[in-house]
Amino acid sequence: MTPPWLVVGLGNPGAGYAGTRHNAGYLVADLLAERIGGSWKRHRTGRADTVAGRLGAPGSDSPRVVVVRARSYMNESGGAVSAVATYEGVEPANLVAVHDELDLPFGVLRVKLGGGDNGHNGLRSLRSALGTGDFHRVRVGIGRPQGRQSPHDFVLSAWSATERRELELVVERGMDAVESLLTEGLERAQSVHNG
Repeated sequence: MTPPWLVVGLGNPGAGYAGTRHNAGYLVADLLAERIGGSWKRHRTGRADTVAGRLGAPGSDSPRVVVVRARSYMNESGGAVSAVATYEGVEPANLVAVHDELDLPFGVLRVKLGGGDNGHNGLRSLRSALGTGDFHRVRVGIGRPQGRQSPHDFVLSAWSATERRELELVVERGMDAVESLLTEGLERAQSVHNG
């Protein structure tokens, strides 16, 4: 049997982080889990919550997907993701990390393969645990802080009122980008969602 795709929503667990910019990946993962029609369950590794199913139109070509949210904090998420990937038989080339991105304006998306971590602790942890950065990414733009606020404080702060009004659409577009990547391939996903 062909191994599934692993779609990792990067974020921090717990109610205190739920409404923060750093949890953009969790929001996309939650919506993707809804689209698949599953509910979150603790993975057999015990280190992550997952939802498994098929994505896209029903049929033999629908890719199998395991959506993952690590139970550890962002900067330690690589170990949990690596454990799930090993258990499921997934190579890094079939892994998609969905994460917040300071270097993109709020609401802008970018789909890419490979790259560095650009100071993102979740990506750094994934690269370290997987031994490579050659996995797919769906980058969800959150913009940079205004004035003197530190990036660290900014990513852990709540969405602004203006952002909250558009957030549902941004998250839906992020989920569509993941689905496009898995069902139509990288080039098509980039041409549609990187504009």
